[in-house]
Amino acid sequence: MNYRLYCLLAAIVLGLTSAQARTAVRLTGEWTFARADNPTAWQHVDIPHSWNAQDGTTTGYYRGAATYRCRFDAPPAGREDRTFIRFEGVSQDATVWLNGKRLGRHQGAFTAFCFELTKLLKPRGNELRVEVTNAPDSLIMPLEGDFTIFGGIYRPVTLLVLPKVCFTPLDYASTGVYISQTEVSQSNARLDIKAKVDGAGQHDAMCVRTTVFDLSGRVVTVADNCQSANHGGFLEMSQQVNIAEPQLWDGIDNPQRYRFVTELMCDGKKVDELTTEMGLRFFKVDPHKGFFLNGRSYPLHGVNRHQDRQGMGWAITEREHDQDMAMIQEIGANCIRLAHYPHSGYFYDLCDRAGMMVWAEIPYIGRGTRTAAFDANAMQQLTELIRQNYNHESIFCWSLFNELGGPDRPHELVQLLNDLAHSEDPTRPTVAAVNNDGRPENEMPDIIAYNTYPGWYWSGPDAMQWAIDWKYSPERDRAIAISEYGAGASIHQHDQHIRQAPKTDGPYHPEEWQATVHEVNYREIVKRPYVWGSFVWNMFDFASAGRHEGDTMGINDKGLVTYDRQTRKDAFYFYQANWSRKPMVYITSRRHTPRTEAVTDIKLYTNCPTVTLKVNGREVVLERGELGIVIARGITLQPGENQIAATAQRDDVMVADQCTWTLEN
Repeated sequence: MNYRLYCLLAAIVLGLTSAQARTAVRLTGEWTFARADNPTAWQHVDIPHSWNAQDGTTTGYYRGAATYRCRFDAPPAGREDRTFIRFEGVSQDATVWLNGKRLGRHQGAFTAFCFELTKLLKPRGNELRVEVTNAPDSLIMPLEGDFTIFGGIYRPVTLLVLPKVCFTPLDYASTGVYISQTEVSQSNARLDIKAKVDGAGQHDAMCVRTTVFDLSGRVVTVADNCQSANHGGFLEMSQQVNIAEPQLWDGIDNPQRYRFVTELMCDGKKVDELTTEMGLRFFKVDPHKGFFLNGRSYPLHGVNRHQDRQGMGWAITEREHDQDMAMIQEIGANCIRLAHYPHSGYFYDLCDRAGMMVWAEIPYIGRGTRTAAFDANAMQQLTELIRQNYNHESIFCWSLFNELGGPDRPHELVQLLNDLAHSEDPTRPTVAAVNNDGRPENEMPDIIAYNTYPGWYWSGPDAMQWAIDWKYSPERDRAIAISEYGAGASIHQHDQHIRQAPKTDGPYHPEEWQATVHEVNYREIVKRPYVWGSFVWNMFDFASAGRHEGDTMGINDKGLVTYDRQTRKDAFYFYQANWSRKPMVYITSRRHTPRTEAVTDIKLYTNCPTVTLKVNGREVVLERGELGIVIARGITLQPGENQIAATAQRDDVMVADQCTWTLEN
């Protein structure tokens, strides 16, 4: 094996500008990699990386072991500085070695982990080895799920150079600083801040100071806490901050934020500093009136998201995260369920800045095993999810499971998880997504949501009314939501006359049926204000290696956007017509060409009051119908090419759309 090429070190100063500056050094560039089934075939790869980027949609995709190696020089550091390594995501069981010494092991594909390197680090020529496997393991969540488990070091790897005494990165790979929004209202915000310090000696005088800045950079308030270190290990220091008449983070309407600068002083000298940007908000879920943000009704309407991308698997970069968020904003969503596992820290940051309400969850899916080790792994992954993402104001709930079943004892573990979540974070409710009733674990989370697919897996689309009403009781204080609903669709398959679901596990998933399902499902959801949220399944098509349906194998095609993010399906624009504040008009079935029927209906979506439709120059004005649906009936096409154009106007803004259909002779 030849790994003379060094991994690249991209340094970013994170904190102080003195000798104690904390820096982050990204390990990118030339890593070497070999799979266990071909151990001599070493290849150079970039991190992030997944070995299933190409085979992740095939039934026999590789689930096994592999080894990564990286050679690097120690980053610049002071004589007493400490160096740590933080992996943001490795799937799914990783053991890390430095210069032949074992640093530790982490089990779980979706959360970060961190080790200290200080005593093992050499000035030059350090050899890092990471042994990874994504093989199924009965002791590691998830045991099942309708998505591919991509293997690899698929999120960034970072060296952290920190002062000797610092806010610890070893508390489940968090920042070590936790800001609790204990009591927030229009008139006042009371925040409890907890900082965990590592490296303090027995007699050091420690002070933690937090300065809060508003959007203009003005100092709002300052809080101090000083004490003497009197024990080894982590020193936990608490503060309380009060902000009068806070500027609230108000969802997508106004996601403004404060800047919290937390400084650590040791014997009067500043040794470490962390900056946290966070918005202040308060919310509640009313079982009969739905979701409220900052005291006003704020119905949640949004999407589910999986993190993979065609040809990349889970090894996506900030560019792909940005693109996904841009499309979610384009459709007009105000919330996202990040299914079915913790997502990238960068994407949570995007949600904060965009004003998205976020459902965050762990990968407890389908079933577990009756072992203490599985329970411990579940508790570990939940603790990591909460501590690593505690300061994201966008997160409003912690999800404990998705669609549990099977003969194991899920209610016992769910009770442990529920208690753990409340202990870790008393400010947010717990939630779960269920697809069956009568199970004791369904009663344990604070709020509940249902995965249901009327019009796809059962009955017709209008059965959504029964799916909701059957679960809601005016006499019971139990808030409900729809966490998944939808239908599959191929942009290459079309049917203007379809009136019932095709064979869902078959090869034919016409785009028009997906649109119909969403139109009717959503009509029933919005009629019921007690439904606190609804989440379309899914925003994007995603890899599911076990699926053999639709026109592409290994893909769940229920996305509103294709797997490659190149095409927005018709149903995307249905929701845009209902959610987006920007004027829009869209002609549906635009890809259904050539056509064989001369007389056809033309359906459009718009959020404008009227639409002017032109077919081969002939004009008709149509009024916006229920939920933005406009239908021109009995339009006659001519043989050959037909020019279809639509224009609409709202608030002095003109929008237009057009397409060409060919009628075969």
